[in-house]
Amino acid sequence: MYRALLLISFLVINALILYGISAVLSYLNTGADKSSILHLQAEINEAYLPKIVWGDLQNQGRPMEEQTLKEIEKDYLSAWHVRNIAYKNNDTYGLADYYTDSARVKVYKTIAINKKNKTTIDRTTLAHKPSLDFYSADGTLVVFTDTNVIAYKETLVNNKVVFREKDTTSYKVMMLLEDGFWRIRHMVTIANKKEPAAINTKISTKEIVDIKGLNYYPKNSPWDMYGKQFSDSIISADFQILKDMGLNTVRVFVPYTDFGEANVIPDKLEKLKKVLKVAEKNEIKVVLTLFDFYGNYDIIDWTLTHRHAETIVTALKDYKAVLAWDIKNEPDLDFESRGKEKVLAWLTHMANAIKTWDTQKPVTIGWSNATAATLLANEVDFVSFHYYKKPSAFAASYTALKKAVPNKPIVLQEYGISSYSGVWNAFTGSHKKQALYYKEMQAVIQENKIPYLFWTMYNFEKIPTSVVGTLPWRKQPQKYYGFINSDGSKKASVEYLDEK
Repeated sequence: MYRALLLISFLVINALILYGISAVLSYLNTGADKSSILHLQAEINEAYLPKIVWGDLQNQGRPMEEQTLKEIEKDYLSAWHVRNIAYKNNDTYGLADYYTDSARVKVYKTIAINKKNKTTIDRTTLAHKPSLDFYSADGTLVVFTDTNVIAYKETLVNNKVVFREKDTTSYKVMMLLEDGFWRIRHMVTIANKKEPAAINTKISTKEIVDIKGLNYYPKNSPWDMYGKQFSDSIISADFQILKDMGLNTVRVFVPYTDFGEANVIPDKLEKLKKVLKVAEKNEIKVVLTLFDFYGNYDIIDWTLTHRHAETIVTALKDYKAVLAWDIKNEPDLDFESRGKEKVLAWLTHMANAIKTWDTQKPVTIGWSNATAATLLANEVDFVSFHYYKKPSAFAASYTALKKAVPNKPIVLQEYGISSYSGVWNAFTGSHKKQALYYKEMQAVIQENKIPYLFWTMYNFEKIPTSVVGTLPWRKQPQKYYGFINSDGSKKASVEYLDEK
């Protein structure tokens, strides 16, 4: 027994020693991971994705290898990313991986001055256009020109923004290959290259003024339109009902996270394409609302949102059913939590970006009320607002908005009332009241020829908590906004929504 105990103790002690050694080695090896050094939750190349398009790659010396070019591009963009983070946090972590000793001196001095003055710089670049100037025969040195780099930055003093700037700057860059990293050795500012003037094409809003429709979700999958219950045949049947009513437009939503964020999920995109094909078949136009349930707006996140929008817009812009791009649903509700100027800056840049990817389709923003809809009116092609107040005050709200924005079409993008009658609203709702609401609203809409999209087609049996929270007096009424009951029967309100 003693011998057995001694042998077991010996084995246990040795096992613990080996485990301890392996744990120490594992801990030491984590220092080699650059994303851990930077305290990032994702790899650098997944956290920073500006648009980069290489120009001339001709080199009189050694030809540029495709794999080498990818490595140079990756480390060059990473260098920008770590410097942006360094200026944002006044922290030098990670700079040594992407800048040589001499190149780091200037960055360190800037950080030291900013620390002293309690200044931080929040910056990102949105587009790079590098072209190769020189690639050494031994493959360890490269020189290129990065032309007209589009950047946006905010300067903060004591955590308060004092300056915002969008700029375009060109750079001459030298990078050296050192212990597996392409590091920036020199980076100097040069004169910008004059680019051809953009073709000023006036986007047509002719079809916008004829919008008659609704905000759409299938009956059994509200806020989860592209999930497991997706059925283009069900959607087609719904669109046929709308067509038979004389309606011609639906507004559908593209949830940012559900679609894969920066790396759009192909299966989700294919389902959205099917929706557009079904819409075209049924002669229904589609307003596509992007970035549903997105709410970050941080500058460091901008490149990811650009890649998301670029993928979707370029993939769908040629579909005949696409009527317009709606950048974001009710972004003004994020003003308090995210900061008004930050939200407006992101919306402005996103509007401009979408117009470069699609030069034909109009762009709008779905504001939550008529007052907010005056914001960024010059950046959009038509103005959209939502209205959920009493019908008696609607005409005045619309008239005030029309006066503030006289030269652009205005769309009533959301409106409606719940027919819910229960304990959570003291049994005050009814199908009759819903019908009277639409009777009054449609009279004003028709008198003023206002394009409209009401909320919504169906009553829903389940409302996701992420939409309205858990409070029953908010959740229950949300289930009863449709003009069709969950059993398929139509409510009295259809009399005033049917255009035929």
